[in-house]
Amino acid sequence: MSVRATRAVTRAGLRCGIFLPPFHPLDEDPTLCLERDFALIAHLDRLGYDEAWIGEHHSGGFEIIGSPELFIAAAAERTQRIALGTGVMSLPYHHPFMAAARIAQLDHQTRGRAMFGFGPGLLNSDAQMLGIKAETQRDRMGEALDAIIRLLDGETVTRTSDWFEMHDARLQLGPYKGRRPHLATTSTVTPNGAVLAGRHGLGMLCVAAASREGYSALDTNWAIACETAEAAGQTMDRAGLRLMAPFHIAESREQAIADLRWGFDKWSAYAHQISPLGPAAIGLGPVEEMIAAQSAVIGTPDDAVAQLERYWDKTGGFGSILILAQNWADPAATLRSFDLFARHVMPRFAGRNEPRQASYDWLGANRDEFSGAMANASQRAIEEHARREASRATES
Repeated sequence: MSVRATRAVTRAGLRCGIFLPPFHPLDEDPTLCLERDFALIAHLDRLGYDEAWIGEHHSGGFEIIGSPELFIAAAAERTQRIALGTGVMSLPYHHPFMAAARIAQLDHQTRGRAMFGFGPGLLNSDAQMLGIKAETQRDRMGEALDAIIRLLDGETVTRTSDWFEMHDARLQLGPYKGRRPHLATTSTVTPNGAVLAGRHGLGMLCVAAASREGYSALDTNWAIACETAEAAGQTMDRAGLRLMAPFHIAESREQAIADLRWGFDKWSAYAHQISPLGPAAIGLGPVEEMIAAQSAVIGTPDDAVAQLERYWDKTGGFGSILILAQNWADPAATLRSFDLFARHVMPRFAGRNEPRQASYDWLGANRDEFSGAMANASQRAIEEHARREASRATES
């Protein structure tokens, strides 16, 4: 694979964020659920998390954000530095000109912190309500994405398809920094998202990395994206490769498992009984099976580091780990998990404390020598002072 087709990453540069569908059980007030989502992102911003991706769904009752752009606009006002992305905008549901216009506006409102992930639409129930046939969704996504990129690049677009028209269409508001914001496509098991990412040189959101099939396809789909990019004259950047997976950590595995008594069963009932995809799509099932299959980390910071190592080895390096925000544990335990991840998992995986440890070990190994030198210097100072005092006494 040529240098042009891909850029490398380092472990020290790995970013950390969340993927927020969100999942909210039916026995809580939805307004307060949204407020808890805002509070979570503000907390992550204070901890130094790099990014948060927010989903778009319109049915099922659990995933209650219908417009990630609206959510991002409000979250941007409550945060300082965290990047905020649509995870994802379901392109077949939106006229591409209107989508591009909203992207440009949000790019300005967030001062360049907004990112945009695109997909064909996850829940077929959403598409059914809009009269969109499932077999058309991937093609519509590709058509819309082509048009949106051209508009964001400042082109004037005339195009007629079987579901939208544009006539001399151009954006009146260009991107905030004069170039289009970061764009990414979803990638699961099929190569469709990888092909689109490669064709346009976009990022990839691997939302099924925790499942057996999704994990197996990680390196394959990345290779497809790079090969497509090479043919299209584009460059794939591993910094734009993101893996989404569930993590809940505590001081012990027993505590982490106990934390899940708060909300896991509600989520599991939704995943099994309501969601058309079911838990297998993202590798989720009973807690003990998830731990054994390594499809989720429910344990300690050590377990989380081992999972990151596993993903790194599988992909050859990626840009960001996105923790699935799932509300399995109560809010306090959830915040504690994110805190432990920031304080103990990311620094250890990235080796951020290796210089400190080396300095600590060096000082410890030479403590007696350094202490002896300091003691000798102190003794010489005392003796020198005594000599000066004796000399003054003699002169007097």
